[in-house]
Amino acid sequence: MAEPDSKIAAVEASAYAAASSTESSFIESFARKYPRSILEILLCDRTTGRNIIWADNEYEVLGDGYMGDDEITVEKITGMNSGVIKPRIAKALERQSQRTKSRAEVFTPSWLCNQMNNDLDEVWFGKRDVFNVEDSQNHSWRATTDSIEFPRRKKGHGWHAYVEAPRLEITCGEAPFVCSRYDTVTGDGLPVRERVGFLDRKLRVVTERTKTRKEWVRRALEALRATYGFEYQGDNLLIARINVFETFAEHLRDRWGSGAMQEELEQAAWIVSWNFWQMNGFTDAVPTNKTGAEVESTLGAFKEPEPEPMQQSLFDLFDNVFPDEKVEEGEKASREMVPLCVIYDWKNGRPFEFAALKRQVADTMTHSTAQHSTAQHSTAQHSTAQHSTAQHSTAQHSTFKLRSSRAS
Repeated sequence: MAEPDSKIAAVEASAYAAASSTESSFIESFARKYPRSILEILLCDRTTGRNIIWADNEYEVLGDGYMGDDEITVEKITGMNSGVIKPRIAKALERQSQRTKSRAEVFTPSWLCNQMNNDLDEVWFGKRDVFNVEDSQNHSWRATTDSIEFPRRKKGHGWHAYVEAPRLEITCGEAPFVCSRYDTVTGDGLPVRERVGFLDRKLRVVTERTKTRKEWVRRALEALRATYGFEYQGDNLLIARINVFETFAEHLRDRWGSGAMQEELEQAAWIVSWNFWQMNGFTDAVPTNKTGAEVESTLGAFKEPEPEPMQQSLFDLFDNVFPDEKVEEGEKASREMVPLCVIYDWKNGRPFEFAALKRQVADTMTHSTAQHSTAQHSTAQHSTAQHSTAQHSTAQHSTFKLRSSRAS
């Protein structure tokens, strides 16, 4: 199923050379490998219809075009501007520290990402060490060699369900939980078979379960559609998108010994540009540095709650007496508006706002909690009744009391 070791080594060396080298440009290496159109797709913001933005002031020293609200374009990060965007491991320690303080950017080592993904898989499979065996003392791991076996007694936990199960990495940074093309501690590239991201795991299953290249691509794209992440900072988001896109391409090459076709690359890039989006996690909207900006729904899928009716106050009676103190309509219209972030429902073939999904999940959880509380209350009443009956029958049915108390 795998290529000879020498060929695989050559493939992997070229695949993640950009990620592991701190001297070469991460973006420039990507731009040399793929058509310009792929990078242009990965720069798209599907909510605004424009490009993603820098979103912070780290690059403002470079001048015009690098302000927080300026769009990131191909020209600003390649050619003479090659090396502007780098993975965290390639940045100076001062810049890493600054971003940690200013944006609460958290660094997660690859071994910890693996451990946490293993925790999730333990719930799915009902056992540990499915994809790899951890060495906690050395903060390392060793990939398992046998094909992944799925639980037969757990309905809805087969390999199709695993590949299609939605997974989201919030504030994803460079997406280390999603894919692990390189070790986030050392910067060293990781062989495809040793990778630990949840997309890597899905693609490993696809590789083990499919027999033809066509079927592999179809299932791999399904895995990609089920993989999500959002990030505030534009440079991180672009790196994350590239890492996810490259993960698809590298797993394909590792399995079939050849690169993806143009149509497959464009399809993968299209999915990634929808599923990994730029968002302010506090507002669920596109980031902005403009003060006083207000959030608005552009699809109509998210409805803000109706304000409660308020009784008119004494001061409201004087609105017509002091018209200059009222906000003019023109001033209202000139307020900066930012749209709620839009992602894609691949199953139903339509875009929707992430805020609507959050609200739906919250409502579901509230409803579920209410049902659980009602069930607990009903069970408590039932147990009390049983306990009372058991006490009443103690003299004649002591054995029944014992069984009843155990049951309750």
